[in-house]
Amino acid sequence: MSIQPIKKKLTDGIKKPKSLREVPRYLYLRIKGFLTRLFYIISLVWRASPAVLISLCIFCMLDGILPVIGAYISSELLNGIASLIGIQSTGSLAKDLFELLSPVIFLFVLQLIHHFLKRLMTKLNSMVTSIAGELVVNYVKLMIIGKARTVDMRSYDTPEFYEKLENANREASMRPIGILTASFNVISSVISVISFIVVLATLSPIAPLVIVVCSIPGAFVNYYFKNKSYLYLRRHSKERRQMNYYSSILTSKDYAKEVKLQGLADTLTDKYNGAFKKYYSGLKRIITKEGLTQALVSLLTVLASTALFVYVAYTVVFGNGRIGDYSLYTGALTSISTYVTTIVGATATVYEGTLFIENMMDFMKEPVTVVPSIPEPKSPSVGTPHTIEFRNVSFRYPGCDFDVIKNINLTLRTGESTVLVGLNGAGKTTLIKLITRLYDPTEGVILLDGADIREYKVDELYSLFGIIFQDYNKYADTVSENVRFGDVRSTVTDENIECAARRSGSSDFIEKLPFGYQTPLTRLFEENGIELSGGQWQKLSVARAFLKESDILIMDEPTASLDPLAENEILRAFETLSQDKLSVFVSHRLSGAVRAGKIIVLEGGQVVEEGTHDELMARKERYYLLFSTQANRYV
Repeated sequence: MSIQPIKKKLTDGIKKPKSLREVPRYLYLRIKGFLTRLFYIISLVWRASPAVLISLCIFCMLDGILPVIGAYISSELLNGIASLIGIQSTGSLAKDLFELLSPVIFLFVLQLIHHFLKRLMTKLNSMVTSIAGELVVNYVKLMIIGKARTVDMRSYDTPEFYEKLENANREASMRPIGILTASFNVISSVISVISFIVVLATLSPIAPLVIVVCSIPGAFVNYYFKNKSYLYLRRHSKERRQMNYYSSILTSKDYAKEVKLQGLADTLTDKYNGAFKKYYSGLKRIITKEGLTQALVSLLTVLASTALFVYVAYTVVFGNGRIGDYSLYTGALTSISTYVTTIVGATATVYEGTLFIENMMDFMKEPVTVVPSIPEPKSPSVGTPHTIEFRNVSFRYPGCDFDVIKNINLTLRTGESTVLVGLNGAGKTTLIKLITRLYDPTEGVILLDGADIREYKVDELYSLFGIIFQDYNKYADTVSENVRFGDVRSTVTDENIECAARRSGSSDFIEKLPFGYQTPLTRLFEENGIELSGGQWQKLSVARAFLKESDILIMDEPTASLDPLAENEILRAFETLSQDKLSVFVSHRLSGAVRAGKIIVLEGGQVVEEGTHDELMARKERYYLLFSTQANRYV
């Protein structure tokens, strides 16, 4: 995938200004985008838990006010102690001891309360933030899962979608709550800065202004490099996905046998390192430049702060000020400098975070096209005969420049068992995906009972199908659940599950398992889990299809991993089950096509022959050649 389309997308609508006249609009769009993303994050936290967001707001306000209160208490306490020292030096301390000590004791008590409240607030804030982090991460994960279940299958055929998905998943675990925490740090720091500026302004209005002005270069440096880092990371999502891919292969049980036997570990590790070096080299340059630039800018702030400390000391000493005043003003100066730095850093973090959270926003905006084509979609008939008709249907996968299915015309009917045959790549599985409306045709139309398949409610349309794909899933759950997943929309009993298992021929090995139908499969979660053979897994997948009382039964290579005896059992069960259904069977083994009501031969995405076994054998064309070739293998 080229980088250019991504660059275009990232800069679309916010082009860099070419003249001073364009600067206001550029800044407006930047600020608008920033605030839009920030409010999106706040809305996420609110939807995850309103109570948590309100608590964080309260802690934010207290965190901004308590430092100023603490500075005043410390200042007055120092002044009180200094007064006692002065009185003691004159020998008049004993004159009215209680009257002199009472204000100081009161200030000590206030300082104790202040320290306690500050520590309590810090602990509570940390606790609520941790809780918020878990809630928000879970909520965002559920959002991503919810969106992933609605996106079209065609989305999974494009690298751009995987980039969005990878970025969204990466941000879900850290960004939202981190951005919110940084945002509240900015707010509380602003409250503290304003309060300390008011305090310091009584001594010198210029001093706080100098500190703020000296922090501006640092802010620009922060924003510049955060934006640069964001663009780099987003444009190099491919390298991150490559690293994840090679890492998953090297640590996956499914790949372990071939990796070991073929000696692929070093080769794949080299590929991982190659992707990392390509990704790391540019990122290292950005980090290094940012660090050096920040060091130079920090020098300016340190020099300005030192000069202001000298100025405050001079003013207090020669202005007949008290020691507490010096503590208050220098503390205010230090706090302003610290909080301004915090504001700059936290704002840059928020800005960077909101840029990254746009990855998730982009993912959530992934268009869905497999939707009803009319405002009031129809509900398909259930429990009645069906007809599926292809009219001049062609299809190509996203990003391909050729049709996988080419101008197909055919009709499938209930009670007429249909077998699709053809070499690998002939288009058999793609045809199944079109029948089930996992994809929409590029050209032509598919009719279900005389109406465009796109006019039906999608979920209700899917409920018509009982299907096994050749790349069936293996679920790390019990045997019972693996079968039950074939029909989660209905109430399924244990008897239903056992009946489906018997039909598929899987009951024989299930009953020999340590815990029968409650035996956990795979050892991904349970130590007593059982690893099944490929044929046993395939029988379970067949049981899933047999469990569902569907009107349309589709099996895509359901016997590929089965021995001849097991295959014969499945074929006989399929024939019995499909007598009153619209059934489609895809197979490379043509022995299963002999008794079919209709055989459709696909080649190069086109229907080249259609008829019964006897009719096609009599023609001595493509089907005859395929069948004879397979039959000769057993002679």
